[in-house]
Amino acid sequence: MKIRQLHGWDLSIAEARDLQTSLASQVLRESRVPATVEYIAAADISGALRGEEALGAVVVCAWPSLELAEVRTIRKRPPMPYMPGLLSFRETPVLVEAFEQLTLTPDLVLVDGHGVAHPRRFGIACHLGLLLQIPTIGCAKSLLVGQFGNLDRKRGAWTELTDHGEVIGAAVRTKKDVTPIFASIGWGVDLPLAIHWVLATARRVRLPEPARLAHAAASGRLFVGLRPGKSEQMN
Repeated sequence: MKIRQLHGWDLSIAEARDLQTSLASQVLRESRVPATVEYIAAADISGALRGEEALGAVVVCAWPSLELAEVRTIRKRPPMPYMPGLLSFRETPVLVEAFEQLTLTPDLVLVDGHGVAHPRRFGIACHLGLLLQIPTIGCAKSLLVGQFGNLDRKRGAWTELTDHGEVIGAAVRTKKDVTPIFASIGWGVDLPLAIHWVLATARRVRLPEPARLAHAAASGRLFVGLRPGKSEQMN
């Protein structure tokens, strides 16, 4: 896959925050998801492995079966340590190299992190979507910013996530009596569509299936056949 090069990654904290604020205006909040979806990808990254390396993973699943179609991983030292609100600057440089190795082009990407549900309305799902020019959805396991009201205990229930009067995402119950997933626009989707795809792909557990597989791959628990170079792909 070809990835846009919008900026460098050697940034100070202040420069990274300013860049988020600047790029937030380029987030496309209208749907660019094709009428016929064939492949859905998900991306995740581990903590430190050897030394300061991390393992980034991208998986691609066929739709609607959600069968695993491709896995790519890369080990790389992130350019920045984890800092709240700046997750993208740690993880995106690793993940884009995994995306570059894909032979399949996904129609939609689920990202373990927030999109516009972010203090500067530019989380990692927005950043990846803007670079990939592929519709992305923030699919976070914990709340970063905002508030939400009462949420029914049943699967499929959701309620708006708001911050200073602005709707920035939704708390979505993907499994009965389980903590919600926080869905938000990344790039090239609207919020109803983000909620739809989070629920449509969450079939067995709390996490959407592609996101579950990406987490397993990034944790070293999804074993795949080694291919030449730094990437790995299933046999």
